[in-house]
Amino acid sequence: MELHGQRVVVLGGTSGIGLATARAAAERGADVVVASSRRTSVDKALAELPSGSTGHVADLSEPAVIEALFAQLGPIDHLVYTAGESLELRTLAELDLDAAKSFFTVRYFGALASVRAAAPRLRPGGSITLTTGVAKDRPRAGWALGASVCGAVEALTRALAVELAPLRVNAVSPGVVRTELWAAMDPAARERMYAEVGAAIPAGRVGEVADIAQAYLYCLTQPFATGTVLTTDGGTVLV
Repeated sequence: MELHGQRVVVLGGTSGIGLATARAAAERGADVVVASSRRTSVDKALAELPSGSTGHVADLSEPAVIEALFAQLGPIDHLVYTAGESLELRTLAELDLDAAKSFFTVRYFGALASVRAAAPRLRPGGSITLTTGVAKDRPRAGWALGASVCGAVEALTRALAVELAPLRVNAVSPGVVRTELWAAMDPAARERMYAEVGAAIPAGRVGEVADIAQAYLYCLTQPFATGTVLTTDGGTVLV
């Protein structure tokens, strides 16, 4: 999993799984670039990442901004896309359809725009790794929207692996992970959810961001993996 001399761009790399992946890649010799919509998040991430890492402020809901970012960056070796806002579970009766449409803006269309901008700038042997989730495999009540986004990203991954070959396109599919994505929940309810989910799956705990970062590193460094959705869920889909 060595990445010496390779340039890895992590969009959404200033917190949670993205930051853990950026840190892991940098520790293996990569030249890491992270991006987020907020300057404070970028500065905070750079303070935690190894020296030499760089960061940019970019609104990932705006295709023109994404294109300008990659034009500025120039040639790269790997794109990792982990960006997405906090998760909110809603039943169908509670769902605001306008808000539901906006949920796809960063998680799906932001990923699509990022791949379109990055693909011409990826060096031979490069890769793209997107982010989906096991909600597409084992949805529960309130997950109609989240499962839909995850399913769309999985389909996108497979289609892009064919269209962009020989560039490699994969995705990571985490289960429940202890991360900022659950920040909208009441803290006590969030910890209760972690405990209940962890007790119900074979791994006996929910995921940590460092666990999931290893899956992204695999996608970056495994030269024969493309069109693959790597499930890293502690056995969630089994029960």
